[in-house]
Amino acid sequence: MIKPIVKDTFFLSQKSEPSTEKDAEVIKDLQDTLAAHREGCVGMAANMIGYKKRTIIVSMGFMDLIMNNPVILSKTDSYEVEEGCLSLLGTRKTMRYKEIEVEYEDINFKKQRQKFSGFTAQIIQHEMDHLEGVII
Repeated sequence: MIKPIVKDTFFLSQKSEPSTEKDAEVIKDLQDTLAAHREGCVGMAANMIGYKKRTIIVSMGFMDLIMNNPVILSKTDSYEVEEGCLSLLGTRKTMRYKEIEVEYEDINFKKQRQKFSGFTAQIIQHEMDHLEGVII
């Protein structure tokens, strides 16, 4: 189901709870909502659509990647960038890392470990900030 984008900064500033296999609806709603906003959006966190769950979706161009309970294991080469967000007006400066290694559970809740770089790494870091209640 396509969900409305949450703009309430009090809700967005709260930490998310672990996702479980019972959260299949959250995953489906993230997929549907990202598809509806694909023109201006490259990723989403569950709290952006009203769920305080540790699930994100990242558009990798050729596919959308679901990450449940992601954790950054390593990061290298910090840089400053300006980012926007569907939940907030305008853009803001923030620090990101060029390369990250992430452990996460995939759409079937199987543990994965993968390295990401460039824009994909930036998207993941932005969405993971949402899980921690960090508002850029």
